[in-house]
Amino acid sequence: MLPKIDVPVFHTPAGVPYLKGPGAIMIARPMVDLSGMKNFLDGYDPALSFSLYLDDPDELPPAEALTKVAGQLCYLSFGPKRSTNARAQGYFENIKASKHGSVLEHAVFSFVLYGVTRSVTHELVRHRAGTAISQVSQRYVDGTRLRFVEDIPFQLVGELHERFIRRIEYLHREYHEIADILMDQQSRGLSILSGDAKTDLRKKVQQTARECLPNETEAPICLSGNVRAWRHICEMRASEHADIKVRAALMNVFHCLRAEAPMLFEDYEVIKLPDGTEAVRTLHSKV
Repeated sequence: MLPKIDVPVFHTPAGVPYLKGPGAIMIARPMVDLSGMKNFLDGYDPALSFSLYLDDPDELPPAEALTKVAGQLCYLSFGPKRSTNARAQGYFENIKASKHGSVLEHAVFSFVLYGVTRSVTHELVRHRAGTAISQVSQRYVDGTRLRFVEDIPFQLVGELHERFIRRIEYLHREYHEIADILMDQQSRGLSILSGDAKTDLRKKVQQTARECLPNETEAPICLSGNVRAWRHICEMRASEHADIKVRAALMNVFHCLRAEAPMLFEDYEVIKLPDGTEAVRTLHSKV
């Protein structure tokens, strides 16, 4: 099973679902099979002993195996004098120290992030290079799937928590009432939304009703990125200077990435902040 960090779902007295923090689920990682390189390596002068590369007794995690072979291809460094897998830690340290980060772009990891709002995801969608992004559409998703996210300060102050509960119960109800009014008006022949097909009408009802939804509405996102992109995103969004909600989401991603590809993220230091939260720092920035 791939790494993940799950969070529970809570419900208000009226049954409105909400979350108190971000969850992160790694759903894809590189799949690597180097055996197909045999003929390629055997095609060189046998004295170079390139075929030894495939007989390395030490196995690397997929992302490290992929980025290492990509880097060593640059120098055709497959013979006995190469950096073996046992010395891969030093190899990647040299890659990062020399900022030869292009080889890290070969390894891609995908995550589903939930328990996040558009306040968080609007920070993440700015990172376009090396990423792919798909996010829930409130135009196509009706109110039965609405969930909300409680910000940390609201969780810590009783009065703010109570206001949060009252607010999302009211807005959840308001959303459904607006949608019902729009559908009722349409059924009376007023055509206020100009919706012809049933699906088109439902989409237009939802896109109008969503105007009452707050930033606290959950907005799950699927985010794929190569290792170089993920390193940059973690440096920016898991930094001690980042928004606390964004940082919490990216710290979850970071912990999953380091568990799955330790050598590619071992240079990051996890630091504890005065408020009890975590952040990351690295000496090898912008690799």
